[in-house]
Amino acid sequence: MSRRVVRQSKFRHVFGQAVRNDQCYDDIRVSRVTWDSSFCAVNPKFVAIIIDASGGGAFLILPLNKTGRIDKAYPTVCGHTGPVLDIDWCPHNDHVIASGSEDCTVMVWQIPENGLDAALSEPVVVLEGHSKRVGIVSWHPTARNVLLSAGCDNQVVIWNVGTGEAMISLDDMHPDVIFSVSWSRNGSLLCTACKDKKVRIIDPRKKKIVTEKDKAHEGARPMRAIFLADGNIFTTGFSRMSERQLALWKSDNMDEPICVQEMDSSNGVLLPFYDPDTSIVYLCGKGDSSIRYFEITDEAPFVHYLNTFSTKEPQRGMGYMPKRGLDVNKCEIARFYKLHERKCEPIIMTVPRKSDLFQDDLYPDTAGPDPALEAEEWFAGKNGGPILISLKDGYVSTKNRDLKVVKTNILESKPATKAESIPTIQKHASPQSTVKMEDKLEEVLREFKSLRDRVILQDRRIARLEDQVSKVAM
Repeated sequence: MSRRVVRQSKFRHVFGQAVRNDQCYDDIRVSRVTWDSSFCAVNPKFVAIIIDASGGGAFLILPLNKTGRIDKAYPTVCGHTGPVLDIDWCPHNDHVIASGSEDCTVMVWQIPENGLDAALSEPVVVLEGHSKRVGIVSWHPTARNVLLSAGCDNQVVIWNVGTGEAMISLDDMHPDVIFSVSWSRNGSLLCTACKDKKVRIIDPRKKKIVTEKDKAHEGARPMRAIFLADGNIFTTGFSRMSERQLALWKSDNMDEPICVQEMDSSNGVLLPFYDPDTSIVYLCGKGDSSIRYFEITDEAPFVHYLNTFSTKEPQRGMGYMPKRGLDVNKCEIARFYKLHERKCEPIIMTVPRKSDLFQDDLYPDTAGPDPALEAEEWFAGKNGGPILISLKDGYVSTKNRDLKVVKTNILESKPATKAESIPTIQKHASPQSTVKMEDKLEEVLREFKSLRDRVILQDRRIARLEDQVSKVAM
């Protein structure tokens, strides 16, 4: 009798856990718009949630620690004249967010350091170029101030936010509504899923379709397609019998899929969230009450089912925290922000480990907040992969990063406060002394972080010893 050998994987035992009620964000009127976007965007400082608003569109921006009941009078971002359909945080500046709306505009907003203390109705820039509602906004992964938008006018527009100009318009490639757009790892290519059942890989700067696949999924309901780190394409969709499917494709030859898996016969659109560091894809169905996760490898069957996290409540949307916002001391490999009808509930995905030390196999260097290119360089044809950072000492946000600006960057052209203007003057006076000060500050922060980690470890050991002593005493 042959024994079945279990596949070796460090992510086989990943488990999900919802946080306690007092750590949720309560009494939020989550948007009821019938549009298949995630309605939530998260970064290491804020969670943004699209909400129901009368007389236009609005979304909430909450600092991560602002848990509990949210007051009905809490200030919102409310500049759109129609419902907001999609939001996306800038990967290179945790205080900048873009929004697309039914009013056919894209707006880019600068959020104050500690969040909103009054309603924000004046965006930094309004990007006008679509003739129908804008359902998708997505920042370039490695170039500063490059933003993509896709609308129900079937066109994709790529903007230079620093100048407010539409630089590239792809208006004759999609004959129908665009369901999803995904950037490649270095942002040189786009992958789109369209209502005509085609998945297209596009070189936006050459305005050329590199390859396309007709009927990637044969069902009529919406598809999603994302780029993986190795350049392959991962898609979710529906079969002819309306069963939900996932598929993996080679980007250079999409004639036949690497693999296809049937899942179930629910009718909610599957939103894929991908972690390039661990090669795990999390699938969150709209209206489902579960998150399924899969590991993608080079061995058959290529997409390996890991587990399912289930709750009783269905999800209206989902936010996904970038890797640099996770707690590495708790072996947290993903954090989701699940939207219910009236609240937002964080869900933490953890790899069980006995050691309290940093697990470098779980946390390879990950994409940091610094852009590899300026917008002008990317539009001129240059490519650059993400600049990686180590999470060994945890991610420390640096305030002075925003001072390194290009003069044409209108996101940072606002007058600086007194506190910010002094270091700017010093920087112009003697750049060398500023560099020394920055190095010194980094050194102090590093030492402080290692001491703090040591204290936490000692506290845990003391607590364990106290438990043992109390058991012995009993």
